[in-house]
Amino acid sequence: MEDVFLIVGLGNPGAQYAGTRHNAGFWLVEKLAAKWRCDWANEKKFRARIAKTARDGKRIFLCQPQTFMNLSGETVGALKDFYQVPLGRLMVTADDADLPIGTLRLRAGGSSGGHHGLESVEQHLASREFARQKIGIGRKDDSREITGHVLGRFDAAENELIKTVLDRAAVQVETWLDAGIENAMQLNGNVEDLKD
Repeated sequence: MEDVFLIVGLGNPGAQYAGTRHNAGFWLVEKLAAKWRCDWANEKKFRARIAKTARDGKRIFLCQPQTFMNLSGETVGALKDFYQVPLGRLMVTADDADLPIGTLRLRAGGSSGGHHGLESVEQHLASREFARQKIGIGRKDDSREITGHVLGRFDAAENELIKTVLDRAAVQVETWLDAGIENAMQLNGNVEDLKD
């Protein structure tokens, strides 16, 4: 019996949201699908885009919920139950405005930090005990009203930094799959601080 893993990138569907900061989770699973050469398919019963692959005896599902961010948990809960994915083999990737841009943080569980997508996932799983990878998108000021920021787009310099972060995030996911979360967490940090 193969070990089943589910990696969910959070974001909003539709062309108008494709390049926005809030879709950092979507970008990460797209990068993994391209790296692993697996194709996306629309799964209407789950309201999701799914890419499937096998890697070192593991059956891996990449997911982009198509429910919009605030209802992401509906898709995650349905997929987890259908494929009988243990919480320890679930990772959810999302943007985080409280982390500086260029920062990556993986935790084995914890708080949603006010992220509505993560809140929805926690609600539908009735648990916070799943891996969460947060991609820092920063914020422009100290205001708590950040809707315009998260639904905005990165400038050219930020885009280059995000590409580097996503490369590192992909390696972190692979490390989680191959060597466990403790080893994967060693890749946490800001990519600009990690340059030689």
